[in-house]
Amino acid sequence: MNYKLIPAAFLLLRLYGCNQHLFTDYRPLDQSGMWSSSVEQLKKLNTSDAEVGQLTKMKQAGVSDDACVQAIADAHSHQHPFSSADSAVNLMHAGYAESVILEMTKADQLDNLSGDAVMLRLVGLSDPAVDTILHKRMKGQRTMSSAEIGRLKNTGLTEAQIMERINRGMTDAEADKEAAVREANRNHANTGFTRVRGRRRY
Repeated sequence: MNYKLIPAAFLLLRLYGCNQHLFTDYRPLDQSGMWSSSVEQLKKLNTSDAEVGQLTKMKQAGVSDDACVQAIADAHSHQHPFSSADSAVNLMHAGYAESVILEMTKADQLDNLSGDAVMLRLVGLSDPAVDTILHKRMKGQRTMSSAEIGRLKNTGLTEAQIMERINRGMTDAEADKEAAVREANRNHANTGFTRVRGRRRY
């Protein structure tokens, strides 16, 4: 055995570690249009092949180089690989800006919030209302689910009335109870009938 090779091997392990991705294939990102300077940043972040696949999907959806690099940096800062391309792409398709997506990656909440965020768009709330709700959720503050918000809206509550309930901390259970009452009242009103008076015969 050549014992002179042992210190060299030990040094390589210390320098690179067992989890380093020394042979990651970055060509898919190059083919998707990513600048070489951005690829170099990803190399410094020790991006894996799986993460390259995730970023390629984001690039194809129109996500910028800077956002891709930041998403990897945020995931690594939270001690896990980036695997949330589908969530990011869904948010992009729903009309969310990259800044919102990066707020979620910074808070490590992208997968947790993306589904509800898309539903908030479908409910038809204004951008300020959506921003308020999402920021509350990123801070861990209680809000109603998107499903309950949509349900209350369908009973005739205005956006201002819904936001007033959210700001005072209405729970899903409370929202469900109010929605049920409003739906029952609406259905009852629709079942009333008007007596038709015909001409009296003589």
